[in-house]
Amino acid sequence: MDNYIVIGSEEWCSFDGLNIPAIKARVDSGAKTSSLQANNIKLIYKNSEEWVRFEVNPLQENRSISIKCEAKIFAKRSVKSSMGISEERIVIRTPVTIGEDTFEIELTLANRDSMEFRMLLGREALQNRYLVNPSEGCMLPEYDQDALDEKYSEYLKKRAGLKIAVLASNPELYSNKRIIEAGRARGHEMVFLNVQQTYMKFDAKEPQIRYRGGNVIDEYDAIIPRIKPSVTFYACALLRQFDAMGTYCFNSADSITQSRDKLFATQLFAKNDIHIPITGFANSPLDTKDLIKMVNGAPLIIKLLESTQGKGVVIAETNKAAESVINAFKSVKTNILVQEFIKEANGQDIRCFVINGKVVAAMQRQAEKGEFRANVHQGGSVSKAKITADERKLAIKATKILNLPVAGVDIIRSNKGPLLLEVNSSPGLEGIENATGLDIANKMIMAVEDKLKFKR
Repeated sequence: MDNYIVIGSEEWCSFDGLNIPAIKARVDSGAKTSSLQANNIKLIYKNSEEWVRFEVNPLQENRSISIKCEAKIFAKRSVKSSMGISEERIVIRTPVTIGEDTFEIELTLANRDSMEFRMLLGREALQNRYLVNPSEGCMLPEYDQDALDEKYSEYLKKRAGLKIAVLASNPELYSNKRIIEAGRARGHEMVFLNVQQTYMKFDAKEPQIRYRGGNVIDEYDAIIPRIKPSVTFYACALLRQFDAMGTYCFNSADSITQSRDKLFATQLFAKNDIHIPITGFANSPLDTKDLIKMVNGAPLIIKLLESTQGKGVVIAETNKAAESVINAFKSVKTNILVQEFIKEANGQDIRCFVINGKVVAAMQRQAEKGEFRANVHQGGSVSKAKITADERKLAIKATKILNLPVAGVDIIRSNKGPLLLEVNSSPGLEGIENATGLDIANKMIMAVEDKLKFKR
């Protein structure tokens, strides 16, 4: 036992043969094999021998550092994941350095993007060398940020800028143009990807995203989605593919899907003690009268579940009118929400622009005369707003519940305090930039840089 080295539940490793200067591993004696995070795995041949080419993002919170690796294939094995699913994985053998020891281990290549650690150190690598103290973290020397910056200085210097794509439908839209301008101004390579002209290849060994008739997309650092409602399903499938290939998505597919499902989002808000206008939902015309009564009667708001920019939102001035509209929608099997009308708001609401858990700007929207919808697209006027502490907390909490790094949060002021109306996962920039004079597009690009730990 004297020859054994005691290590913790996580330790730093390096791989000279793969040019990986530092990667933190989860030490797990319950797992037989060790594994390494790998993206874009491709089989190649060298001197009639089968090799593998792949990319590693060695630092969990910095996807801008990507190391291209090559290794001779040692074996191919069927490995069962933690969820009990078997899949064939490529196995390589390569020297690893842990502390002061260097020795050869076997590594399976796997997509570990969703895992906390980019590497798993299994018991085969530990045998006859280490004892694990699971109650401790790193017991061997640990690297702070300065040490990591020094070890990866070569890769940081190579990156003059990030490669960022705006995934949207209209390159001439103000918001899309501003984001691309802001990214270029900060030295990044900015590309517009049209959702409808982007398509996917599903393959366990070589997944791909292609564009406009065959151009392979595989090296974007980040995707900024600007998705119109009509392409939500397809665009979110693209985002899941980008994420699986190691590209950071500034708003994930799951978050966007949740925010676009108004019924589900409303249920999440109510569950998490977010104050919203009283809202009703029913399927049968037999329930219509009670549904109207439940939201305090007319006037009331009727919303299509797929509505956006104020479209598909109507006001019913009387109970009889509300009953007619609701039953008409139900007769054509169209799902709607019925919501109390906040009369004291006087056609005003507040749009808070939230980036990475902070309200970076706020504007007040005022509906034009004779209109109850304050949306800019419905003719509403905008002005800079000063929000209260409660309104700020409400906006931030709503985005955290939906897990949205960037969002427009609509709040209405009522006699009961601020109420949440909606969270928009692709908020427009024109109104809020003009109202506040702030460069919101620049703040979005800076947020992507922070997430990817990008240093100029």
